[in-house]
Amino acid sequence: MNFLEEKILEDGKINPGNVLKVDNFLNHQIDIDIMRQIAYEFKRRFKGLPVDKVLTIESSGIAIATMLADLYDVPVVFAKKGETANSTDDKYMSQAYSFTHKKMNSVFVSRPYLSEGEHVLIVDDFLADGQATKALIDIVHQAGGSVTGIGIAIEKGIQKGGEKLRSEGYRLESIAIIDKMDAETQTIEFRQVKK
Repeated sequence: MNFLEEKILEDGKINPGNVLKVDNFLNHQIDIDIMRQIAYEFKRRFKGLPVDKVLTIESSGIAIATMLADLYDVPVVFAKKGETANSTDDKYMSQAYSFTHKKMNSVFVSRPYLSEGEHVLIVDDFLADGQATKALIDIVHQAGGSVTGIGIAIEKGIQKGGEKLRSEGYRLESIAIIDKMDAETQTIEFRQVKK
């Protein structure tokens, strides 16, 4: 069992509908030590691969992306959800359905922040159906960049997002993969992956 699986068992809570709440350390209150360990683990797993930018989607992936980009000494770019007053028309756009919020989001990155030929490492806190990740991949491709890899803190293996991305040839590294969880018994089964 790795450090993140232990933390999930210690502090996570399963709500009905296969919703794992880890907001006390990952996506509301942030445990900096866990973020640091996640960043170091991704750097280890993607060792030797070129990385020009680290890309995530707002908001929960930003902490992980920032810690990891610091290790690579490269910029963090995060896709924004929805329009803001200072949005421009000069942007790469895609669509992503949010499993957590049960709605479709338009996500975008302003064109100056991703460039043709860049090697982009995508990271996020969760992977369920893979919609957010697919939107980020689409944005990287629109910019003419390439996806070096995808780093996910917690993958819901009970959903098919990870399986689809791997079958499409993407290098997907998830630190914790949940194959089964039960809200009634508060039990979680993790996939055993050799690393």
